[in-house]
Amino acid sequence: MIAKRIIVTAILAMLAVGLIFYIMPIKTTLICFGIALFAASYFWVLAARKPRAEKDEVKPGYLRPSLLSVLFLITPLSLSVVLLSYGVFGKTTIFNVALLTGLAINFFNYFFSIPLALRHKYLETKSRTPHVYSYPRVTIIVPAYNEENCLGQTIEALLEVDYPYKEIIVVDDGSTDKTYDIATRYKGEGVTVLRRPNGGKTAALNYGLLFAQGEIVVTVDADSLVSRGALKEIVRRFEDQRVSAVAGNVKVLNRHSLLTKCQALEYIVDINMFRRAFDIFGAVPCIPGCLGAFRKEVLAGVGFYDPSTLTEDFDSTVKVLKAKGSVRACDARVYTQAPETLKDFYRQRLRWYRGNLQTIIRHKDAFANPRFGWLHKLVFPFQLFQFIFIPLLSIIVLASVTIMILNGNGMQVLHIFAFFTLLQFLLTMLAIQLDGENIKLVIYSPFFVFGYKQLIDLVLLKSMFDVFTKRKVGWTSAKRMAFQTSELPKRSGNRTIL
Repeated sequence: MIAKRIIVTAILAMLAVGLIFYIMPIKTTLICFGIALFAASYFWVLAARKPRAEKDEVKPGYLRPSLLSVLFLITPLSLSVVLLSYGVFGKTTIFNVALLTGLAINFFNYFFSIPLALRHKYLETKSRTPHVYSYPRVTIIVPAYNEENCLGQTIEALLEVDYPYKEIIVVDDGSTDKTYDIATRYKGEGVTVLRRPNGGKTAALNYGLLFAQGEIVVTVDADSLVSRGALKEIVRRFEDQRVSAVAGNVKVLNRHSLLTKCQALEYIVDINMFRRAFDIFGAVPCIPGCLGAFRKEVLAGVGFYDPSTLTEDFDSTVKVLKAKGSVRACDARVYTQAPETLKDFYRQRLRWYRGNLQTIIRHKDAFANPRFGWLHKLVFPFQLFQFIFIPLLSIIVLASVTIMILNGNGMQVLHIFAFFTLLQFLLTMLAIQLDGENIKLVIYSPFFVFGYKQLIDLVLLKSMFDVFTKRKVGWTSAKRMAFQTSELPKRSGNRTIL
C-alpha cells in the first residue's frame, strides 16, 4: 500500500492550491481553477476506465485537435473576457492575461500529475513481483565517441548486471582518443566491439543494430552506470506482449554543486513525476538514450533510428506511439553524469531542446489526427506547452511581475511567490517520496520557482529561435568526466554494483 506520509503530502499539496483564493481575485481565479480541474478530470476518467497497458483504440476519423489543446488555446481568450467583464486589475493587458493563463496551466499540472502519480504508485505496489517468468535474449548497445574517461566503468557496470542472456555491443563511432582501446580490453569477457567512421550517435546505434541478436534492444549511453537489477525490471514489463518500449529511471550521480543538485531534482520532479502519470496511459513521451529498451521488431517496423533530428530517442519514441505501440516506464535505475558547468549545461540542453522541437515539427500531423491515439490526445499537446508555450509565458509573467513591483504591488508579488514556492515544495516532497530519493534535495525546490526555471526557459527560447529561423544547428554535448569513487554507491571486487 502507499505510505501514509505520501498520501498526507499529496493532500497538503492539493489543499495548498486553495490559498491562491486569498491572493488573487476570486472570480478570475475560479475561472482558472475550473478550466484546469475540468481538463485534468477528463484524464482521471480515462485513466480509471482503461487498463494500464491497453492500447488506445481510436478509430480513424475527421481531423480534429485534442481536447487538451482546445481547452488551453481558449484559456487566454476566456480570461481576457473575464478581465474585461469584471475590471480586474483595472485595465486588461497582455501581462495580466499571461499571468492568469500561467495560473491555469499550473493548476492543471498539479491536478493532472498528483492524482495519476498516486494511482501509478498504488498499481506499482500492488503488481510488484520479484519473479521474471521468461528470459528473452537482450542486446545492450553502447554508442561511444571520445568516451575514454568513463567508458570502462560503464562496461564494468553492464558486465555486473544480473541477467542470464545478454550481449553487450560497444560501437566506437570514429573516436580520436583511447575509447576503442579501452573497449577492446573487455572482448575476453564477451563484449563485442565494433568500429566505424564517425557518423553520429544515430548512425552508431543503427550500426550496432545490424549485429544485435536479442529480441529486446537496450541502449545505454557511454557515461551511464546501469544498476544491477535493471534488465530484469525492463524484461518484466515486456512480459506484456502489448508493450513495445520501456523507459528506465534516470538518476543524476554527481551531485556536487548547486547546478548538479538542481538537475538531480529536475529528473525526480519534472521528469519522473510526469513519467508516472503518462505510464498510466502507456504513453511515456520519451525513451531515454541512457537506458531505454525496444522490441527489436518494433524498432525495425518504424525504420530504426532516424538522423533527421538531434534527439533520436524522442523521435523513435514518437514513431512507436504513432504506430499505436504501448510505451511504458519502470524503476530500472541508471546513474548518469549531469553537466557540472553552466557552459556544458547550456550545450547539452541546447541539443535536447532543439531536437525536441525538431521532432514535434517533424511529426506535427499528430496534433490533428485522432488515429494517433494518446500521442494526439495527450502527449503532443503537453509537449507543445512544455517546449513552446510555457517558456514564452514565463518571460511575459516575469515582465508582468516587474511592472507590478514598479507600480507598488510588491507585497502581492511576494504573496504569489510564497504561494508557488509552497506548492513547489510540496510537489517536490511528494516526488521524492514516490521515488525513494534523498529528502535533503527538497531544499532546492525554490529554484524551480525562480532561478533554475528561468535558466531552462532561456535555453528553450534560444532553441525555439534556432529551429523556427531554420538556423543551421549541429550536435552539442557536455564534457565527460570519469566517475569519482565517492560517487559510486558500492563496489564488488573491481566492479561497480548499483
